[in-house]
Amino acid sequence: MAGSSHNPYSRSPIPSTASYDSSSVSSAASPRIQGGYEGGLMGASPRGMSGQHPQHINLPGSLPLGQSSFQNPYGSAATSPGPPGMDSMAASTGSSSGTPGASGSQMSSANIQAQKRAYRQRRKDPSCDACRERKVKCDATETTSCSECSSRNVKCQFTKETNRRMSSIKQVQDLEKQISQVKRENTQLRSMLNMRESEMDVDNGSPHQAALTLPEIGSHPKRRQRPPPPHDLSRVRTNIRNFGRGIFKPPAPYRQIGSQGHFNPPRPDLPPKHVADHLLSSYYSSMHMIIPILHWPTFQQEYEAVYKSGSLHGVPPVWSSLLFAVLAVGVLFSSEPSIHRPHKGKEFIEISRQLIDLWNDEFVIDHARAAILTSIFLTELNLKSAAWTWLASAVRISQDIGLHCETGPWPMIEGEMRRRVWWGIYVWDRHMSLELGRPLLIEDADCDVGLPAAIDDHYIHDAGMLVPNGASPLTNFIIPIIHVVRAVSQLIKTLKSPIISPSTLATFDTHFSSCMSAYPPTCQLTATEPLDPRMLAPICHLMNARLVLHRHNLTTSCPPEVRGNAIEQCIRAALDSTNLLARAMACSSGPNPVTPPFGPTANAMTCTHIWRCTLFLLFGGHYDAALTCIRASASVATLRDVNVACGRNVAFFLGVLIEKRRAGGMTGSKGYRGGREMDEELIAYVSGDLQASTENSWVWTGSETGMNIAANNGVKVGPSPTLMGGGREDGTTVLTDSEARDWGGWERVEYLVGVLAREQGGYGQQAYGQQSMPPQGYGMNSGSPGLPLDRNQRKANERMSITNII
Repeated sequence: MAGSSHNPYSRSPIPSTASYDSSSVSSAASPRIQGGYEGGLMGASPRGMSGQHPQHINLPGSLPLGQSSFQNPYGSAATSPGPPGMDSMAASTGSSSGTPGASGSQMSSANIQAQKRAYRQRRKDPSCDACRERKVKCDATETTSCSECSSRNVKCQFTKETNRRMSSIKQVQDLEKQISQVKRENTQLRSMLNMRESEMDVDNGSPHQAALTLPEIGSHPKRRQRPPPPHDLSRVRTNIRNFGRGIFKPPAPYRQIGSQGHFNPPRPDLPPKHVADHLLSSYYSSMHMIIPILHWPTFQQEYEAVYKSGSLHGVPPVWSSLLFAVLAVGVLFSSEPSIHRPHKGKEFIEISRQLIDLWNDEFVIDHARAAILTSIFLTELNLKSAAWTWLASAVRISQDIGLHCETGPWPMIEGEMRRRVWWGIYVWDRHMSLELGRPLLIEDADCDVGLPAAIDDHYIHDAGMLVPNGASPLTNFIIPIIHVVRAVSQLIKTLKSPIISPSTLATFDTHFSSCMSAYPPTCQLTATEPLDPRMLAPICHLMNARLVLHRHNLTTSCPPEVRGNAIEQCIRAALDSTNLLARAMACSSGPNPVTPPFGPTANAMTCTHIWRCTLFLLFGGHYDAALTCIRASASVATLRDVNVACGRNVAFFLGVLIEKRRAGGMTGSKGYRGGREMDEELIAYVSGDLQASTENSWVWTGSETGMNIAANNGVKVGPSPTLMGGGREDGTTVLTDSEARDWGGWERVEYLVGVLAREQGGYGQQAYGQQSMPPQGYGMNSGSPGLPLDRNQRKANERMSITNII
């Protein structure tokens, strides 16, 4: 029994990972050693021999160090249950649990005998509780129950006294395996989550894009439920009006508007009748086609009555203000050289402002009309911040008088004009927000007004709406424009995402295609006949929204392939716009034009849209299409202040493109456009006013702010622009005189396009990518894209470029 009572081998505190062979120590053959350390510690010799570990204990290569296998829970033939460190102490002294003071030879002989007996006594894994009681062979593993327990449908466990250590080791092993499995599953879930988030960034951009819903064409805003009408409460209403005065106002339709006798400014003189007639005609053919906020027959009757009396005395000041606001806008769109624009318009809009009581607390619909026309006038003069402020006044006035709610009943004309004024302000709010990259002032949830009637205001009478047989029921574009701008609120929310997904882009493109079908047949992209220039401004609402949508994916948050696709889509939109521009210019440039010239009919939005298209067309190498845009801008010239600034920017951009081409770059060539490495400087320039957005711009990160800007950039800024001060004689109020002249005019811009076309080194004009081919007739040559042309063909193309410029 010496072998069973004495254990010369020290036991490691870490469970062994060695595997058993065919036999192992059974629980019966391995009695628990009592006091195994007492003798060893008492009889320790300071010069004893070091204990050796058995040679049959191996660490499998497939298991990491420290991970215990189910087999071989014992480190040696017998182990010590003492605390950690005691085994090493016993091993270092060479003593065992035998008789104190035993000699080295006796200890060595006992050790060898004990090792042999332990080796012979080893058997397979100890049996579970059930197999041990039934005295049958147990084939349990570390992961599965034994066949005996499985057949009897009992739990296979190790809880007996002799198997306690086996049970604890199995539990540790099971826990280790569970932890390892949880780690693997966690890693897989994290990987799946990262992939999902990546797909969301490209496919959804942000969670709200998944629930993108755009209003159907022709659908009306959802009417809100209001309390049911009560019984006769006339006495209650009288008391509320009387005793609630000074605390709150009744809803707008039920207010009693007092007279403004306390505000009686001096009335200005009326302009000559022939001048006023011309300006009203100019207003009607331009702005009234887009935003018909006036019932024209009623306004004409009041206008004629005023001129018949010869003065504005006795006329409400707010109506006089509205009249001069209409005349001011008419000045901006006049094609008559004798009209001193824009100074005459500035005089009229200032008179309009003086006729408005800025401290008034009771508003009527003419206040909202005058405010929105002032905002439009300031926009055309490129005073955008001032225009946005006046737009806010128009929105708040209209909400104060309840234009945003469907109320009534109203007389036929008044009810319809309330809708048209509200939707006109709604359209301008969407336009300004998209143009300036600023928040909306009107929430769709606050608006439940029905759409205007698809009928011209000449056919709207208090007796009803009557359209004569054979007459066109609608000559304005308010309905098609509303279909476009009702999607702007969702578009602006989408533009807050780092990346717009392909599915979201497709949803918007489908909606915009449906909106395009609501325009007249002559406005369709497939039409070929000349287009009335006055129809171009309404279409620009759609074309500009389409370009702004795809341009968003130029941000540095997008991967290169997404940015490349954004450029391709923007070039497509620019080519479609160029097709419309060419048709509009052809309509007004014939020998006997039946329509007004293109320049005076173009508004500021049209000018900025042409500028955005020009940047992308030049970047993509579509020089003929870019020349079409440049010539359209040249016909506008100084009629729009923003057009001068656009020309200056295009001239700068052309200079950068030429410089990069001469430096060996591939700007404008298929090799450059197809590459994944993009020139970040050019991308920033071609993104245009995307850099005006606080949320989506990227060039201003790390830039100077506040007072440090003027100290570090060395650029001198002139006086702050204002309506009545500064600016050139014939143009802008924003640029200084030197800035308005330093770019050389549109003739120099056309010349620079020809220089860039010759500098491109013979590369053909392909669109950005294989699928955006320019229309027939566009392109500098018909050679293979990306391949150098022969010398004669290159000279012919250079001569063609010069001819085009001439």
